[in-house]
Amino acid sequence: MRVLVIGSGIGGAATAWHLAGRGAEVVVADAARPGTATEAGAGIVSPWTSRWEDALYPLAAAAGRHYREFTAELGDASFEVVGGMVVSADDAELAEVHERLTARAAKAPEIGEVRRLDPAQARELFPALAPGLGAVHLAGAGRVDGHLLRRALLAGAERRGAKFVAGEIAFRADGTVVGPDGPLEADSVVVAAGAWSRELLAPLGIDLPVTPHRGQISHFDLPGTDTSAWPVVLPRSSHYLLAFGGGRVVAGATREAEAGFDYRVTAAGQREVLDNALTVAPGLANATLTETRVGFRPGTPDGLPVLGLLRPGLAVSTGFGAGGLTNAPFAGKLVAAVALGEDPGFDLSPFAPDRF
Repeated sequence: MRVLVIGSGIGGAATAWHLAGRGAEVVVADAARPGTATEAGAGIVSPWTSRWEDALYPLAAAAGRHYREFTAELGDASFEVVGGMVVSADDAELAEVHERLTARAAKAPEIGEVRRLDPAQARELFPALAPGLGAVHLAGAGRVDGHLLRRALLAGAERRGAKFVAGEIAFRADGTVVGPDGPLEADSVVVAAGAWSRELLAPLGIDLPVTPHRGQISHFDLPGTDTSAWPVVLPRSSHYLLAFGGGRVVAGATREAEAGFDYRVTAAGQREVLDNALTVAPGLANATLTETRVGFRPGTPDGLPVLGLLRPGLAVSTGFGAGGLTNAPFAGKLVAAVALGEDPGFDLSPFAPDRF
């Protein structure tokens, strides 16, 4: 069976890798536009700390568990379990987090040990942290470099026989797909074009309400500081901190639902990121601000991804919002099964495209 995957971000790359592993003839087509969410994403894999209690949590929890399985099979080392801390100066908030994580750990052993930390203990793990912040620590939280993981998935798909087409891709009204060199034939098509999925599908008369949510994410350098073991830091806001080896610390992110495809670092966005980062971790004040990345996260009206069939022979995997690096690799496995006409083994009805 020949399957065309449109989009090579983390969602498309994972779908292609899973499809090729099932023996499908895979073609991956991508326009390589600037601002893809995967290339800008921070890389936190800690779905259990979320406050989601709706349909998204079961998907995210399964995705967190899937990380250990598929990265081992892929042979990729860009995913690392480093632990995470939900931080707050409010004891009541930390008590609620501890209770929720302890309850979730009963069904998700991947969470690892859950324990309370006083401010001094929290700063031992993340020395740049503000002195008054206590924490709830979970051992199983991880980090991933989405840039490296995407490339590993695409390279893995290529080893399994996948082919690649670069350039602008478009649907015709009759459902055929056209690339730079003419029509692209396929038995099944998967649209995994992130924030660009809506405009891609429009010629088919399909209005998929996926819109770009701009995120601005800053990278800092702490020369001579060993940051390789620093845990993920999750304040109660939507901002966060995580570290990689070599003194790199990432802080983010803005969530700008009305910015459209405006690929700029703005003064207001930079200030928001810096204000939040330095409030939580004043020890970063003397770090070098090396770059700020911009990514367009694909958002939906209800905050849930869009996974499944749009019509026979046409599937979609998009709408992950800020959770793409966590959820899209597992979603790729599910949508690959759907594209092949198989039961994905997971209830995708909450994410069905026709819910809109």
